[in-house]
Amino acid sequence: MDTNWIGQDFSSFKNILITGIIIYFAIIALTKIIGLRSFSKMSASDFAVTLAIGSTFAASINSASPNLINSLLSLVFLFCAQWIIARVRCHFPQSLKWLDNTPLLLMEDGKFNEINMKKANVSENDILAKLREANAYDLNKVHAVIFETTGGISVLHGDNFTKNKNFILKDVQHSKL
Repeated sequence: MDTNWIGQDFSSFKNILITGIIIYFAIIALTKIIGLRSFSKMSASDFAVTLAIGSTFAASINSASPNLINSLLSLVFLFCAQWIIARVRCHFPQSLKWLDNTPLLLMEDGKFNEINMKKANVSENDILAKLREANAYDLNKVHAVIFETTGGISVLHGDNFTKNKNFILKDVQHSKL
């Protein structure tokens, strides 16, 4: 019976274990240095970096011969790139149109926005599932359903929404219903 499919020799296991531990603590240290934004899902670029960090971690420990320096350099690059993009977003608001997607209004005042639903490839059933998840059972109290820049869907419902509506929806792309 061929035992190669089970794994490599003990030195490979030792290298993977040591690399995994070092990379794990490097991710924690870089998160402390760069900040919690490193793993946020506030924008598409944040989400992409989070996936890339996870992928880098997985690749570094799943390799038969892990390369610690390359993995560490990749992580430092990803964290620094994310930090730079976050700084640009904060200091140059006009950059948002290039860096971020625009949130889309999928439902307003209990009415589906078919145009934006098509843009976002979101079905009525998708929205209904989110309404149930948000305990929004009365469509008359659903003020807005928004497809966020991260791909999540927000449901705004309840009382006293109209006084803050323009502020809350200022960056959301409306289309004629």
